[in-house]
Amino acid sequence: MAPWSGLWGSSANAAVLAGGGAYRGTPVVVKMENPSWSISEIEVEEHEEEQEEEEDEDVSASRRRGRRKNAKQITWVLLLKAHRTAGFLARLASAAVALAGAARRRVAAGRTDSDSDSGSAASAPRSPFHAFIKACLALSLLLLAVDLVNGRPLPAAVSFASLHSSWVRFRAAYVAPPLQLLADACVVLFLVQSADRIVQSLGCFYIRLRRIKPKPVSPALPDEEDPSAGYYPMVLVQIPMCNEKEVYQQSIAAVCNLDWPRSNLMVQVLDDSDDLVTQALITEEVEKWQQTGARIVYRHRVLREGYKAGNLKSAMSCSYVKDYEFVAIFDADFQPYPDFLKRTVPHFKGNEDLGLVQARWSFVNKDENLLTRLQNINLSFHFEVEQQVNGVFINFFGFNGTAGVWRIKALEDSGGWMERTTVEDMDIAVRAHLKGWKFVFLNDVECQCELPESYEAYRKQQHRWHSGPMQLFRLCLPDIIRCKLILPFYSFTLFCIILPMTMFVPEAELPDWVVCYIPALMSFLNILPAPKSFPFIIPYLLFENTMSVTKFNAMISGLFQLGRAYEWVVTKKSGRSAETDFMLSSANERNQHKGFSTPILAASTMKEQSMSKQPRKESGKKYNRIYKKELTLSLLLLTAAARSLLSKQGMHFYFLLFQGISFLMVGLDLIGEDVK
Repeated sequence: MAPWSGLWGSSANAAVLAGGGAYRGTPVVVKMENPSWSISEIEVEEHEEEQEEEEDEDVSASRRRGRRKNAKQITWVLLLKAHRTAGFLARLASAAVALAGAARRRVAAGRTDSDSDSGSAASAPRSPFHAFIKACLALSLLLLAVDLVNGRPLPAAVSFASLHSSWVRFRAAYVAPPLQLLADACVVLFLVQSADRIVQSLGCFYIRLRRIKPKPVSPALPDEEDPSAGYYPMVLVQIPMCNEKEVYQQSIAAVCNLDWPRSNLMVQVLDDSDDLVTQALITEEVEKWQQTGARIVYRHRVLREGYKAGNLKSAMSCSYVKDYEFVAIFDADFQPYPDFLKRTVPHFKGNEDLGLVQARWSFVNKDENLLTRLQNINLSFHFEVEQQVNGVFINFFGFNGTAGVWRIKALEDSGGWMERTTVEDMDIAVRAHLKGWKFVFLNDVECQCELPESYEAYRKQQHRWHSGPMQLFRLCLPDIIRCKLILPFYSFTLFCIILPMTMFVPEAELPDWVVCYIPALMSFLNILPAPKSFPFIIPYLLFENTMSVTKFNAMISGLFQLGRAYEWVVTKKSGRSAETDFMLSSANERNQHKGFSTPILAASTMKEQSMSKQPRKESGKKYNRIYKKELTLSLLLLTAAARSLLSKQGMHFYFLLFQGISFLMVGLDLIGEDVK
């Protein structure tokens, strides 16, 4: 692009454009790349005569030209910087307006987390937990008002100074000591868990440094000429599902395309759907794959007792299960790659103590929105650090409920599936470990799945994941204590209750390293397995503290059997899948030649069938909701931030302010899927 000679141009620029040599400054090219601008210099070839003249010029004239050139370039740089800043401010203002509009729609709709999904007027019973948070908020507002009134001129009849001094003495004698004791206890638990995180991170670093990787004891490579000569034991594959309209096609297709001899593979579709349309669609899909030669059966339970555990238990009671040695489990939204069994099952050969081989999860929608990005950080740390380190050093970790292969003998020896908790995967893992079975985690074997895209779905998932372990804790307390499997939970009490209260009770305090430095270090360690998510380290820290409300409430309800402790809500899916799952023509030809599992259909055919059978979306509307507990806590934290500002506690003020804003955004459902 040629230099401008318009509004900001000069006669010197025009002369250069016309071919004159009067202006000896360096011409500037302005490049506009929306929304950023950049400039670059153009080196102009000088005539030999001009070069000789320049050599003869004195030093002072050269300096004058340099100053003139530099001044011209600085002017352009400042103008472009100003334009870039204006563009950034405009985008920031636009985002703020959009955020305010979304918040206004939430408030105008008036739908809260206590409203039923059907839209009826029936509301959930009052929560003691919410009442406790509201009491803390009321107390903080009262104490803030007391601090604001103190020192202000009041009528003589009001003896406020004496009342305030009495409150200070009472606070120092009776409120501060128990609060400080509770704070110290939480700090100790915080340090214990932080030390555990550091040790696990060091273990992960050691594994990477030494390139430690689980390997089969005696790997048996398949014979290209005779598939029966390889190690291909009988494998049963189970797909438990319930009203999975969005994902049933790709999950069934992915499992039927596993690279395994057909005669040694059986697929069970375990459908608990109560919707007749969904049942018909899944049945039709199973029949379609049966016609292609796949060994696949459809099972439906009339009574959904025991949820997923009851479904799996019912399937294991089939008479033909005794002919199989291993069982692979995939949830409805999981799509294993064709070589999944070839990379997992060989680890069992020659290792009779091995009960479980677990693969890690990968996510097809991890970049969909801020909520999925934050979940990806959390789960990446869970798999790459926690699961991998525990698998390498102690041969035990919690079964993830899917994307794993079990030795059927280990399941039977551990008592089989039990319906006593909503975390049947953790239950069977603990019982198998207590029986002496070993586990192997394969960090390099991935199975694709979905992350919840809305905060409502994520909230319900986390409630089940944290309520179930407390139910299991009640049932297996003696064995868990003997096996040292207790993990403390402190975030809610420390950062959402104690920290705000210390602003009003200054005699009890939390040091800066507890509020800022250690949490920042832990967040940094958590984000290392997902380095591309590093820009989200601050939102991740705030969001994890925000989710502590849901997790703490779920743990209390699970421990004392309150409210929805045994409720199982199927996580909503969107039906996303990777584009490469079914485009494996080379594997198709190899499988047809060797008699392996069902051939893979052409990508265009699969897409056409998927479009033709795509069910209509439900008529019921989806809503963004207002979450009352999170909103109440946001007011509590912002009130504490105001009190911190009055007392000039800088570090605490910034933490409380941003944490309060985080609670406010989550309370108004401004994170995750935005339903118009």
